[in-house]
Amino acid sequence: MGSRRAGLRACLRAPPEEAQEADRDGLRGTSRSESAHDREDPQRRRPPETVAAHPRGSRRHALRREWLALSLVLLALVGWWSSGGALRRLDHLVNDLAMRARALPASSDIVLIAIDDKSIEAIGRWPWRRALHAQALAQISAQQPRAVALDVLFGEPDADYPGDDLLLAQALRQSARTVLPVARRGSQASSSVDAPLPQLRAAAAQLGHVQVAVDEDGVARRLFALEGPAQAPWPHIGTALLCAAGQLRPACRGNAAPAQGPWESLQPRTVTFTGGAPAFVRYSYVDVLKGRLPPQALQGKWVLVGATAVGLGDLFAAPAGLHSERIPGVEWMAHALHAELAGAWVWPAGSSASLLFNLAPVAAALLGMAVLGPLAGLVACALLALGVLAAMALVPALAGWQLAGTPALAGIALAYPLWSWRRLNAAARFLQLQMQSLQEEVPLPAPLPARASLYSDALERRIATVEEASSRLRRLHHFVSASLQHLPSPTLVCDAGGRVLLANVAAQQHFQGRFTPPLTGMEMDRLLGDLVGADDGLALPAQRTWAEGSAAAPAEGRDGQGRDVLLLRQPYLLDGSAIWLVTLVDLSDMRRAQHQRDQALHFISHDVRAPVASIITLLEMHRAFPKRMPQEQLLARIERQAQASLALAQDFVRLAAAQAESYRHEPFDLLHTLHQALEDAWAAAAARQVRLELQSSEEAAPFTGDPGRVQRAVANVLGNALKFSPRGAAVHCTLQAEAGFWCIAIRDQGPGVDPQQQERIFEPFRRLPNQPEAGGAQAGGVGLGLAFVRAVVLRHGGQVRVQSSFGEGAQFELWLPQAGATKKAAPAMGRAPPADL
Repeated sequence: MGSRRAGLRACLRAPPEEAQEADRDGLRGTSRSESAHDREDPQRRRPPETVAAHPRGSRRHALRREWLALSLVLLALVGWWSSGGALRRLDHLVNDLAMRARALPASSDIVLIAIDDKSIEAIGRWPWRRALHAQALAQISAQQPRAVALDVLFGEPDADYPGDDLLLAQALRQSARTVLPVARRGSQASSSVDAPLPQLRAAAAQLGHVQVAVDEDGVARRLFALEGPAQAPWPHIGTALLCAAGQLRPACRGNAAPAQGPWESLQPRTVTFTGGAPAFVRYSYVDVLKGRLPPQALQGKWVLVGATAVGLGDLFAAPAGLHSERIPGVEWMAHALHAELAGAWVWPAGSSASLLFNLAPVAAALLGMAVLGPLAGLVACALLALGVLAAMALVPALAGWQLAGTPALAGIALAYPLWSWRRLNAAARFLQLQMQSLQEEVPLPAPLPARASLYSDALERRIATVEEASSRLRRLHHFVSASLQHLPSPTLVCDAGGRVLLANVAAQQHFQGRFTPPLTGMEMDRLLGDLVGADDGLALPAQRTWAEGSAAAPAEGRDGQGRDVLLLRQPYLLDGSAIWLVTLVDLSDMRRAQHQRDQALHFISHDVRAPVASIITLLEMHRAFPKRMPQEQLLARIERQAQASLALAQDFVRLAAAQAESYRHEPFDLLHTLHQALEDAWAAAAARQVRLELQSSEEAAPFTGDPGRVQRAVANVLGNALKFSPRGAAVHCTLQAEAGFWCIAIRDQGPGVDPQQQERIFEPFRRLPNQPEAGGAQAGGVGLGLAFVRAVVLRHGGQVRVQSSFGEGAQFELWLPQAGATKKAAPAMGRAPPADL
């Protein structure tokens, strides 16, 4: 908003072509205006390319190039992180925390037979005799479990007790649902297989591998569905348990001998662990041997037998969120079996899907920061980061895919500060250029005193400089706004749609009565709807004028209140749109003065010249025919014409003085003034045989004003009444107080005034057409008497009215405000006259 106002100020100050140049230069406010020194020395003018060295368009292009470069670098970095696994540890941490929310509930269908410290203490050091394993397996099989996994490797024969191998093989055959483990010996591709003895393998129902995949952070989260020789890999021991229970699976291999070939790991899967403490039912191995298990404790259960004692068997690091930090191998297999039963495996997403998943939110964050503002861009980055986290947490549960989204989170985290840094750098440079431009081109008032600061860097100093310049611009704006508001002519600013943006005080007063202020937001065509051309009577202006933005010639018209108005319209281009400065000049006084001048010229050329011409004609006739007219008659006619010319001149001078000169303000008595006017008119009334009558219930009528002019105004009204009164008639005069006014009413019994002419008779040089005097003669005069009356009464704050019907006489009323009374509107015409009239 601030930039648009600055541009508007620049446009209002410059011609149209300079305003267009200022619009192209944008926020720099550059125009073709030159200093006085440059105008004096054209050789020292700056070339146009220097003035427009940093236009808004080039600044935007530079910023776009920086955004594009930053986007390419950041997206390439995110792609490298995604494909190279540089942030894999963070991915594991996020996925572990998400897995805790979707952990499987504790299961009572899976039972662990633990070779724990209690069993080691009761039975003795490891390894135990295989006869004990045969006895334990018989005890377990007696309760009819679904399947049993014996997680003990029997890769070598028992040299001390050879018969124990036969006992164990017999127990395996009797169970018919026992799975034995196979493992990988070594870490190379050509590693050998650590498999059970052939006789034990042949007695087992199924074989399953017990390999666990350890991630980069040392935590066991994954396994491979198939591992072993390439020609015939074994399923995981959990899948082998399902095969031993009679479920047909494609991976089931039974107890076939190991195949040849390099070791392969196929179909990686991430385990969804089981929550709860404990997650599975657990019994001690020694309790099984001694028959201490509850009856039917293992019936229909999945039983896994393995080592949990300290220093015996494998221990794996548990994912974050589980109740223990280390998990024995047999328990880890129980988690895998539970995930297999629940169908809760999670497969890692492919490289292409992971790359797309990481690049898309980073690209969206970069685009959002380029399009949105700083705060909205920050909010967009935060929402995108939350979206990535939500996808990492929900997609595994909904679709079974595990997403590695930390590269996207890192990219989003880097995008905002990096782009903010570039924006800040660009803003600092822009501020510096703008300040240089302002100091060179914009005439600003004197700066305020600099404020002291404990510390400041380059950006702080630039901000302080811009803050000072903004303060100076605000003061200049206030000055311009105040100047516009106090322009004497109504001035409005409107947009290309003809909607008012700004209206000064004079404009509010000009339209007062027709429209309720403020005028801001109103349509110009509505405001000027009653303005018609002085010549053609068509509405001004046409609606298309505002949208075209082309210069419009001044147009003169007349509004609904009868005012002559000159319409000035000047367009200015701002951001490719037209802004109109509209000024209304009230020509009513000037046109009225021109009309009065024309009337005065007509008066001088006709009415004043006529008596002088008559005098000259009489003198020429006397020279040519000296004896045709007696000298006394000639002198009488010359005197009569000279007196008429002098009377006209005096009336004209009195009217001009009444309209222009200052009035005296002194207290006097209106009743006494009325008496004097009647006395002065007595001789003329007697000559015309007209009676003068005065009636007033007031003993005095105090008034403050110019007594001489008021008496002359009353005398003019009396003179008109005597002029048009027939012989034997009466002229009635009354003075009374009413509604805070003194009302002087003079009524005659003459021919009256046509109602259509009653307002016009008070205009200068206005005479009623064919209005005869008493006795039948045509009425004389040039129409200045009543104009003088009206001017005097109005200058005293009063009103003059006439009440008449044609052929029934006329009553003229002079309403003058009483001294010290509250001024009110005079009563409406039509009130009943005094009873004696």
